[in-house]
Amino acid sequence: MLRQPIICVLGHVDHGKTTLLDKIRATAIAAKEAGGITQAIGATEIPKDTIEKICGDILKKYNIKLEIPGLLILDTPGHEAFSLLRRIGGSCADLAILVIDINEGVQAQTKESIEYLKTFRTPFVVAATKIDRIPGWIPQKDKPFIESFNKQPEHVKQKLEELVYTLVAQLSELGFDAERFDRISDFKKTVAIIPCSGVTGEGIQELLMIISGLAQVFLKEKIKIKGEIAYGSILEVKEMKGFGTVIDVIFYDGEAHKGDWLVIGGEEIKVTKIKAILKPKPLSELRTEKRFENVSSVKAACGVRIAAPDLEGVKAGMPVVALSNEKEIEKIKEMLKKDIQSVEFETTGEGIIVKADTLGSLDALINVLKKENIPIKKAEVGNVSKNDVMLADTQEKYNRVILAFNVEIDKDAEIEAKNRKIKIFSSNVIYKLIEDFNTWIEREKEREKKEKFEALRRPAKIKILPGFVFRQSKPAIVGIEVLEGVLKREVKLIKNGKEIGEIKEIQSEGQTIESAKKGDRVAISIEGAVIGRNVKEGDILYTYFTKEDLKAMEEFKNEIPSEEFELGKEIIEMLKKASTNISSKI
Repeated sequence: MLRQPIICVLGHVDHGKTTLLDKIRATAIAAKEAGGITQAIGATEIPKDTIEKICGDILKKYNIKLEIPGLLILDTPGHEAFSLLRRIGGSCADLAILVIDINEGVQAQTKESIEYLKTFRTPFVVAATKIDRIPGWIPQKDKPFIESFNKQPEHVKQKLEELVYTLVAQLSELGFDAERFDRISDFKKTVAIIPCSGVTGEGIQELLMIISGLAQVFLKEKIKIKGEIAYGSILEVKEMKGFGTVIDVIFYDGEAHKGDWLVIGGEEIKVTKIKAILKPKPLSELRTEKRFENVSSVKAACGVRIAAPDLEGVKAGMPVVALSNEKEIEKIKEMLKKDIQSVEFETTGEGIIVKADTLGSLDALINVLKKENIPIKKAEVGNVSKNDVMLADTQEKYNRVILAFNVEIDKDAEIEAKNRKIKIFSSNVIYKLIEDFNTWIEREKEREKKEKFEALRRPAKIKILPGFVFRQSKPAIVGIEVLEGVLKREVKLIKNGKEIGEIKEIQSEGQTIESAKKGDRVAISIEGAVIGRNVKEGDILYTYFTKEDLKAMEEFKNEIPSEEFELGKEIIEMLKKASTNISSKI
């Protein structure tokens, strides 16, 4: 027996997701004499006969005979769409409608939606919305797209074709072959683009037809009800008067009954009993005081509210299993543990710590991190704990990091992280988390590079200016000009390959400075030099410089002039010839 395929709707903000869903609902309600729609928890159920009534003759035209009992379209307010897909993960959504404003094309959140769909391997169709906004478009209320398109002026048809092919090109860049639905010969290999409008209802018929057709042709095995045990995912955890803590669940397989055992996966597997199964009343009755009705059983696919004891600590995204046979509980517990272990892991190698709110979130985050080649030390569901911080403290510099996705940070973990200088990034948007982490790494590398650059021993060639001897010795203080390179403090000075002293201080206009560059005239103090004995006015001196210093400079060859490299080689050669005894450790 086939169940209803579960459909989720994704897309960029303001691309018309809500309008499209509202239109689908309104169209279904308008066909209520054929069965209407049922409002489920977190979803809208559209039965088979309602789809047949909406689609009318186009099902016959495309030779489609509906075998599915209907569609279960998940209700997701725009900003909630990702979190819903994260919560239910790959197990729940059978198909997705990716909503793209045909006039704007692929945007940032469209790309993010596609990443999620790739992660969970969810097939999708593109609803190219807002065709009624194309300049010159003549709306044909609630008509199929093809019928409406044929009634448009030639220049409007041309404009729509251009917009569709822009979309085809953008999707191609993201790795998908796409085409307008009526030109596709193989729906398994090509993403269908259905131009439509949530305002005028144009194209809604084809959208419902394509989704229904794809589900029953390509997802037949997936949407077969496989047994009596019910499998699902928690959408939300709520408090309800008279029931206490309740959970909103989407069941995607099996049948759940009042009195069944309920096994909930998580850090600790919970076992409880279903006290009540609540279904919302049909839309026409929503204004009555009693919004829910107590039912004895439900079949997948469905969205219901479940009341049960001991639901404290249960979170959205956790998998749930309802079963009547108590002997099966241990087997189910083991299965749920394996599911968690297949996503959570800890390695012996280097990497960052990853924490997320649900297995779906963790799965998506791990996939994105792998694509970014970011190594992971440990990945698990749950809040950031002190132990996570201690583990991060054992890692090398850029891996001393915890990514916290939609979870809290324990107080003692926060204190420990501050003390141990562990960086914690926290966000409820995966791409924001990765972006912040990558930005931090770039800044850290820049800072490190800057520090390394500033610490370089650079070669310098200087001349003691005649008439600028301010003190003969202990230390000698003289005016010099930097002829080449960069002069720094605490470096040895050499003359004819022999050491004459060490620079203690550099001053310019009475102010102490760290370094002087080519062309600068500054005063320096030289410990060990005696003017008139081992050095005199007009002398050319060099700073001590080794092969190791030259090698260290190679990393910065784009920042350092080639003349400086030549000077470095000259000094090394000079020291070699003079067979200096200066220790290379200095």
